[in-house]
Amino acid sequence: MRYHLTSLRSLAYAALASGLLLTASCHRADVVADDVTSAEDQGQGDEENATTTDLVEAAAPQDATDSASPTVSDPAELKTLVSGCLTRTYDASTRTLTLDFGPTNCLCADGRYRRGKITAVFSGPYRQAGAVVTINRTNYFVNDNQHLGTRVITNLGNGSFNLSVQNASIIFANNGGTTSWSSERTYTRTAGFGTRSILDDVYSITGALTGTNRRNVTYAATIQSPLIKKFSPGCARHFVAGIVEITNDKEKAMLLNYDPTNTAACDNIASVTVNGHTRTIYLK
Repeated sequence: MRYHLTSLRSLAYAALASGLLLTASCHRADVVADDVTSAEDQGQGDEENATTTDLVEAAAPQDATDSASPTVSDPAELKTLVSGCLTRTYDASTRTLTLDFGPTNCLCADGRYRRGKITAVFSGPYRQAGAVVTINRTNYFVNDNQHLGTRVITNLGNGSFNLSVQNASIIFANNGGTTSWSSERTYTRTAGFGTRSILDDVYSITGALTGTNRRNVTYAATIQSPLIKKFSPGCARHFVAGIVEITNDKEKAMLLNYDPTNTAACDNIASVTVNGHTRTIYLK
């Protein structure tokens, strides 16, 4: 029996995809709808967090005191990642970076449509240990779902950082409901630090979150095995490894495994385990 996980996925943070759709023949007691919805919701938030933080790093100025400073990443690469529809501005007087996707949907390289603005305010050089970046979004939509809330990045050095998300939410399109959460994540960079490219970046992600899903069920999601996020072509859309345990206020639990074959392949295959029963899912 197969399940389909339609995404705005990854942790990126990739983490869980956006939309675990169950076929009509698969309404079994071992599939917990509340947990499935929680997995979808936290996955959408995690994945967009991962994408946003890497885009902010790529577009960050090398010199925070200079409005004309070159970006950390190569400008041509940054343009490729967002399909040329991103307008970047940086104001050194306020140390504010603005990434503007425009007022209409723009198809980005990860296959997702974005519109609206991301703003990031830097306390100092992005890659300096101890530096803090505060990220907000204005009329920001991904696949027509609105993402709200403040993200605070604290640089740990060597390309690693903590990401704190407080009172964030996603308002789903077509009256699909609202999910809200707070989380603490640590992104440990295992490859790609020191280069201008983000395509060689690899992160190992740990941490936990608590939230309320679209069904108004409270839940907690804890990364049991680090989520591995790669940004190389063909890998950026989904996590290539990692296990997340999701429990809800009804004392039900589900495990999502992004690498059920133990190969860390850049594919869309994952698995769900509920009540001891494991099923294959396909990330989209």
